[in-house]
Amino acid sequence: MQDSNQLNIIVIGASAGGFAAVSRLLATFDDDLNAAIFIVIHISRNSDADIVGKMLQKQTRLHCQVAVDGQTIEKHAVYIAPADHHMMVDTGKILVQKGAYENHYRPSIDVLFRSAAAAYGACVTGIILTGMLDDGTSGMYAIKRSGGICIVQSPEEAEFPNMPFSVINNMQVDHQLNVNEMGPLLNNLLMKRSCNMGEIPEDVKIEAEITRRMSSSPEDLQKLGPAVDLTCPDCGGTLHQIEHDVIPRFRCFTGHAFTAACLEDLQIKSLEESLWTAIRMMEERRNLLVSIHDSSGRKTERAEQLEVHVKRLKAMLKNLNQGE
Repeated sequence: MQDSNQLNIIVIGASAGGFAAVSRLLATFDDDLNAAIFIVIHISRNSDADIVGKMLQKQTRLHCQVAVDGQTIEKHAVYIAPADHHMMVDTGKILVQKGAYENHYRPSIDVLFRSAAAAYGACVTGIILTGMLDDGTSGMYAIKRSGGICIVQSPEEAEFPNMPFSVINNMQVDHQLNVNEMGPLLNNLLMKRSCNMGEIPEDVKIEAEITRRMSSSPEDLQKLGPAVDLTCPDCGGTLHQIEHDVIPRFRCFTGHAFTAACLEDLQIKSLEESLWTAIRMMEERRNLLVSIHDSSGRKTERAEQLEVHVKRLKAMLKNLNQGE
């Protein structure tokens, strides 16, 4: 068996349109590809990862399996993240845990990529495929800073190009190409590669450890960056801004982590929910007042004022959605 510290590790992240892209990618890999392969596809918490694994198995003779906590990493194997669980790479083994959401995803691409970088450094090759928003950009940057290889699907080919574009726009990409070109490239790159892990940035190791143990400390967060005047949309805790990252990113004491784009998206959704709640309450109040007639049968003045406020709130909602 190959030394666990010198394994070539390939980590793959995909979101919207990702199943088709990953299927095509696996079909391009040689049967004796000199690596262990880990895949995170954003799927719903109620999805059956075993079915995903069986469908992917039809595309390759590499052994596809849903990852199990504590499982030993083997070369020529494909490991798939279970639904609603983070999959992490540790030295020689896999960790599967139900930790805090990152970018409001579980499994999260960033979690997988960052853990691989912390455990295997320059032995890691990261691949970002089709998807929305920017999960995977921070994790890919951790791989780059640790000496690994960065590969992205050509945005022109990707069904949803946001994730590839996010990586391309924020760091030096080693290879940008179509999915059917990735297998031959990797087969050549890794055929005789005996990697050296190299140095791992301290903040990458700290964040990977926070996710692994599912807890943080004030000291950990202070090392990662200062507290800012923002609250976590998931738990209400204070957020710290991560200093050594290629995109603005935030983490709370509980363990939730967000890119700025994800945080903005969640804030807009929360604001929209609050506005709809206010509209509902005002309309219920207005309807009550309308049912109370004065002697002339006209609506009360308070009901008319509430109707004006409801119209203003609906106009705000319209502008809010147009701003997205």
